[in-house]
Amino acid sequence: MKRIKAAAVQIAPDLSGSAGTIERVCDAIGRAAGLGVELAVFPETFIPYYPYFSFVSPPVSTGKEHLRLYENAVEVPGPITQRLADAAARYHMVLVVGINERDGGSLYNTQLIFDADGSLLVKRRKITPTYHERMIWGQGDGSGFRVAETAVGRVGALACWEHYNPLARFALMEEREELHCAQFPGSMVGQIFADQIEVTIRHHALEAGCFVINATGWLTEEQIATITPDEKMRRVLRGGCYTAIISPEGVPLCEPITEGEGMAVAELDPDLITKRKRMLDSVGHYSRPDIFTLTIDREAKAQLLPKADRPLIGLGVQVERGKESGTSYEGNYRFSDSAAHQETAAPV
Repeated sequence: MKRIKAAAVQIAPDLSGSAGTIERVCDAIGRAAGLGVELAVFPETFIPYYPYFSFVSPPVSTGKEHLRLYENAVEVPGPITQRLADAAARYHMVLVVGINERDGGSLYNTQLIFDADGSLLVKRRKITPTYHERMIWGQGDGSGFRVAETAVGRVGALACWEHYNPLARFALMEEREELHCAQFPGSMVGQIFADQIEVTIRHHALEAGCFVINATGWLTEEQIATITPDEKMRRVLRGGCYTAIISPEGVPLCEPITEGEGMAVAELDPDLITKRKRMLDSVGHYSRPDIFTLTIDREAKAQLLPKADRPLIGLGVQVERGKESGTSYEGNYRFSDSAAHQETAAPV
């Protein structure tokens, strides 16, 4: 990793649809480029917008808004991702952007990592939507738990409460993550959410020995009024913003943004990573692989699997994944009633 300048962007989406929001994103990228930024991070599912309606309205009344989100969701690849790729290449900037991804008849909370040449390196989906989000998005798989080697260093990403899954964070730490890009919705729950975000990202920076660039979204009072007519519900759509950049020593490198629009910008010195890991390397000299191990399944899950030559399930075998090759069945498998077990384990 080289010394770089990074930005965490806190702006409001265009609640009318993806066309307006992508314009706001591209405008922010241009302004960040003018400041010399080489890595920019945007909030969770920012394009077209986070589904705030699902937090303040009962599911039975959200059908219209849910369908509108489908209409504005992002297909990968598609026109929206091309706009992002073009912006990354134009400004030679690494981008981490949250989208509502549409894949067939399902929506997903998806994070995209673009390299500075415009190539899409990572498309990962939030593995477990939280609370009300489960009425909106499907679940991701483990294929996105990988760090991208980019023009600015090794970049990893998690969304919101995925940071409360220590094994998810370890999966990125084990790949020697240098720049962790965190995304939260913002404009939710109030000050307690902002306080929790601060604790969460500072802890990850300390434990992983990496920089954390965290972006939260923002809603104007006018936008809040369009989401719900209930003033009691409007109150829970305020606060909860903490856009910041944290050093590997857990220290904010610039003034966090807790309200309004803006960019948290800071220079990142890679020597701080070594300084921290000299004392604590959670995947190196401070780990105990002889005691703890973590099994990570990073394969994408298909809806259809090849049929085995013999009824494995009937023999007490739970098929995890594999492929047919001639007359033999290859891949990972698990015998439920025997000692046969094939898998890969990462030391903890």
